[in-house]
Amino acid sequence: MASEFLTDSPIIAFTILLTVIFTVPPIFERLRLPGLVGLLLAGVILGQNGLKLLDSDSETVKLLSDIGKVYLMFVAGLEIDLDQFRKTKNRSIGFGFLTFIFPMLAGILVGRFFNFGWNSSVLIGSLLASHTLLAYPIVSRLGVVMNEAVTVTIGATIFTDTGALLVLAICVGIHSGEFTTLSLLTLLGGLIIYSIAVLFGFDWLGKEFFRRSGDEQSNQFLFILLALFLASVGAQVIGVEKIVGAFLAGLAVNDVLGRSPVKEKIEFIGSVLFIPCFFVDMGLLINIPAFLKTLSSFWLTLLIIVALIGSKFLAAFFTKLLYRYNTAELLTMWSLSLPQVAATLAATLVAYQTVNSAGERLISEGVLNSVIVLMLVTAILGPITTARFATTLQVSQAELDTDSLSMWWGNTEEKLLEENHYPFTVLVPIYNPQTQRYLIEMAALLAQHESGRIVTLAIAKSHVHMDDPQLGIALEQSQQRLKLAKDISQEFDVEVQTAIRIDDDVALGISRTSREQNASLVVMGWSKTTGLRARLFGSVIDSVFWSSHCPVAVTRLLNSPSTIRRILLPVGDLMPQTIGALRFAQILAYHNQGEIVLLHVCDPNTPTPMVEQFTGQLSEIINNSKLQVNTEIQTIRNDDVAKVIIREAPGFDLAVLRAVRYRTTGGLAVSQVTTQVIKELTCSIVLLGAPHS
Repeated sequence: MASEFLTDSPIIAFTILLTVIFTVPPIFERLRLPGLVGLLLAGVILGQNGLKLLDSDSETVKLLSDIGKVYLMFVAGLEIDLDQFRKTKNRSIGFGFLTFIFPMLAGILVGRFFNFGWNSSVLIGSLLASHTLLAYPIVSRLGVVMNEAVTVTIGATIFTDTGALLVLAICVGIHSGEFTTLSLLTLLGGLIIYSIAVLFGFDWLGKEFFRRSGDEQSNQFLFILLALFLASVGAQVIGVEKIVGAFLAGLAVNDVLGRSPVKEKIEFIGSVLFIPCFFVDMGLLINIPAFLKTLSSFWLTLLIIVALIGSKFLAAFFTKLLYRYNTAELLTMWSLSLPQVAATLAATLVAYQTVNSAGERLISEGVLNSVIVLMLVTAILGPITTARFATTLQVSQAELDTDSLSMWWGNTEEKLLEENHYPFTVLVPIYNPQTQRYLIEMAALLAQHESGRIVTLAIAKSHVHMDDPQLGIALEQSQQRLKLAKDISQEFDVEVQTAIRIDDDVALGISRTSREQNASLVVMGWSKTTGLRARLFGSVIDSVFWSSHCPVAVTRLLNSPSTIRRILLPVGDLMPQTIGALRFAQILAYHNQGEIVLLHVCDPNTPTPMVEQFTGQLSEIINNSKLQVNTEIQTIRNDDVAKVIIREAPGFDLAVLRAVRYRTTGGLAVSQVTTQVIKELTCSIVLLGAPHS
C-alpha cells in the first residue's frame, strides 16, 4: 500500500526524481563513471524490479521522460557546431556518410543473422549509425579542436544524427501501418516538406523575433521552448516520431542562438532536470530477469558491440586513406565517433515503444537491453581512447602565431579593425573607487605597450522617465567616478577618454560600449556571483563573456600591477586562447622585469615522449616571441589539475587563468574549469575570457 501511494502521488514521484538527479551523478563521476550510468542504475533500483518507488507508466514519469527525450535531441541539434561544419563541409559529409553507412550495414547484418525482419534490422542499423560527441570536452581541453580530423568528426555528427533519425521515422511509419509504396512516398514527401519548413521557417522566425525582442531574455527563452514543442507536435501530426522534430528544431535555432546566454539557460534547464529524468526512465524499463537472460545468451549483445566498434573503425580507416590523415588522426576520429548515447538511446526507446496492430514491437526487449549495454561500453570506452590518442594530435603552427595582443583569438572583425588602423583600445568599466586605481594601472600598462588608449566607462541604471531624480543622482555619481579615474590616469603616459552610459543591463552596457569604441580588450573588476546562482540568473562577468566581441580580462588585484614579479600561468593546451594568455603574462612580466612559470599538469599515464613534444612546442612558441621574458616550463604529473595549481600558487604574485567551459553533447554536464581554483587562490588573479566563452 505504501509503495502504491508513493507511485500514485505526482509530487512524491517528482521529489524522488529530484533527489536521484541531485545525489547520484556526482557519486558516479567521483568513481570516474559517467553520471548517466548512475541514473540508469537508480532507475533499475527504484523501479518495479527493485523498491517499486517509481513506475514508468505513471503520468508524472511519462511526462518528464517525454520532455527529457525531446529535450535531449533538441540539445543534440543545438550543440552541433555549424561553424565547424562549414569549415570542412565536404570532408565532414564524406566521413559522415562512411561512419553512417558502415554501421548501418553492420547492424542490418546482425539483425538478419538473428532472424529479425528487414524493417527491424534496418532500424538496428540506424541505431548504430549515429554517434554522440561525449569526448568533445577532452579534445577541447587538449587544445586539438582545430585539428582537421577533429573538426571533420564534429561536422559529421549533423549527417549521422539526421540520417539515423530519418531512417527511424521511416521504419516506425512502416511498422505502425500497412506498408505500401504510396504510403512510403507520402511519408517521405511529408518528411521533406516538414524538414524544410522547420529548418528554414524557424530559423527566419527566430532571427526576426530576436531582432525585435532586443534583450528580453525571458521571452527569447520561451520562444525557443515553444519552437521545440511546436516542432515535436508537428512531427507527430505528419506521422513522424517527435524526436525527429526536436532535433530539426535544434538545428533550426542553432544559428539564431549562437552562443548567447539564452542558449546557456536552455541547456542548463535540460541538463539538470529533464534529460536526467529520461535516463532514470530508461532504467525503469530495464527488466532485470530479461536483462540477465539477454546477457546469459550474450551473442546478440556481443555482436552488436563488435559490429559498432568494427564498423566505426572501418569508416575512420577509409577516411584516413581518402583524406591522407595520419594514424593518430584515424584513431581519434574512431574514438570520437564511438559513444552511442543521445540519438541512439532516444531512438531505441521510441522503437521499443512502437507497437503495431498485431501487438508486435519494432525491436525486442533483447535489442533494447543490448543497446543499453552498448551505451555503457561506448560511453566509457570512447572518452578513454580519445584521451589516449588525441594527445598525439598536432595543431598547425599557423594557428598558434599570435604575437599582437589585439589578435589573441584571430577574430575576423579584429583583423578588420587592425587593417583600418583603429588604435588599440582598453575599455575599463569602473564602479568601486577602491579598486579602480589597480584596474586603470593594469589597463594603462597594456595600452602603453600597444601604443593605444584607455576608455573608462561608468554605467547609470536606466529609469522609465529620463527626468527621474534617482537617475540624476546616478549620473552625478558616475561623473564623480570618472573624474577620479581621469585624475588617476594622468599619472600614466597614455591617452584617456571617458564615457557614461545609461542602460538597463550593466553587462550589455559594457559590451555595447566596447563595440562602439572598437575596444580590443575589456579590463573589469571581480564579481562574487558564482555557482548555482550565476548558472540560474547569470552574473555580470558571465554575461560580458557571452556578449563581448573582444577578449575580457576579469581581475582580482590585491596589489598594484607594478609590483607583480612572479606570474603563474597554467597551460593545458596550445590553443590560440592559451597563447593569448601567455602574451598577456609576457607584457606584465616584461614591464616589471618579472618572470613567468608555465605550469603544465598532465595525466600520470601520459607517455614521456608526448610530454616532451608538448614542452618542445611550448618552448618554440616562447623563443619565437618578440618579448624575451624569463620563462620557465614546469611539468607535474597529476590527475587533479586544480589541486596542483592551488598548491603551487602561494609563491606567486599573480595567476593568469583561462575561462573555459567544458560540456558533453546533450548538455549532461556544464562546469567551469577554473571555479575551484578561483575559490581557493590567495594571490591576485586575472581570468581571461574569449568572445562568447
